[in-house]
Amino acid sequence: MATAAPSAASRIAVVTGASSGIGAATARRLAAAGYRVVLTARRKDRIEALAEEIEAAGHSATAYPLDVTDRAAVDEFATAFRTIGVLVNNAGGALGADPVATGDPADWRTMFETNVLGTLNLTQALLPKLIAGGDGTVVVVSSTAGHGTYEGGAGYVAAKHGEHVLAETLRLEIVGQPVRVIEIAPGMVKTDEFALTRFGGDEAKAAKVYEGVAEPLTADDVADTITWAVTRPSHVNVDLLVLRPRAQASNTKVHREL
Repeated sequence: MATAAPSAASRIAVVTGASSGIGAATARRLAAAGYRVVLTARRKDRIEALAEEIEAAGHSATAYPLDVTDRAAVDEFATAFRTIGVLVNNAGGALGADPVATGDPADWRTMFETNVLGTLNLTQALLPKLIAGGDGTVVVVSSTAGHGTYEGGAGYVAAKHGEHVLAETLRLEIVGQPVRVIEIAPGMVKTDEFALTRFGGDEAKAAKVYEGVAEPLTADDVADTITWAVTRPSHVNVDLLVLRPRAQASNTKVHREL
C-alpha cells in the first residue's frame, strides 16, 4: 500500500493513532460513511494493512506513517493537503498506575507529549485546511479521566484534562469559523492494547482492569459514537459526549460480577 498522502480532491478524514483500537475502528467507520480516510500512526505495517482492508471493502484509505509528537514531520504531512473535512485526534494512551509520590516523570512526560502536544501539533497544522474547506470538524478523543480523577491515575488524568481544556478553549477561540470542535470522552473501553501498554505488557494486571465487567465498551462502540457526531448536520456541534458501559457509573464505581 502506498504511503504518500492523498490529493485533497475528495472529503478527507485524518485519523491519528489508527494502527489499532479506537483509531482503527474509527477509520473503518468513517470510510464506510463515505470519507477518504488518511490513517496515521508510527506502526507503518499496521496502517498499511488497515488501508488495504478498507480499500478491499470498496472504500478509500491511505496510510501515512507519522509520529504526532514530531512537529517537523507533522508540518510536512500537512503540506500535502489544501483542504480536509475531519481531523480525529485519537493518538495517545496511558503509562503506569503509580501514585503521585512515586510516579515516573518520564511516563508523565510521554503521556503529555502524546495526548496533549500530539493533539496540539495536528490541530495547529491542519486547522487552516479545515477552515479552508468551509465545513470542518476537529474531534478530540479524550477520556472520562479528563473529567474526574482517581487514585493511581494522576499522570494520565492530567494529560486528559489537558486535552479537554484544549478542545474547550479552541471552541471558544474559533467560534464564527466553519469548524466544529467535538470532544468524545469514553470510559472503560476494552481493547487489545490500552491496558497492556499501561502496565508494561503485564497481562495479569491488564486483565484485572476488566475483571468481572460483563460488557465494557468496545473500540467499535466508540468509533460508532465518533462517526455519529461527525455526521450530524453541519450546524450541530456535539460539544462533549461522555460514554461509559452500563456497568460503570464513574471512574471509581464499576459493577463487577465476581
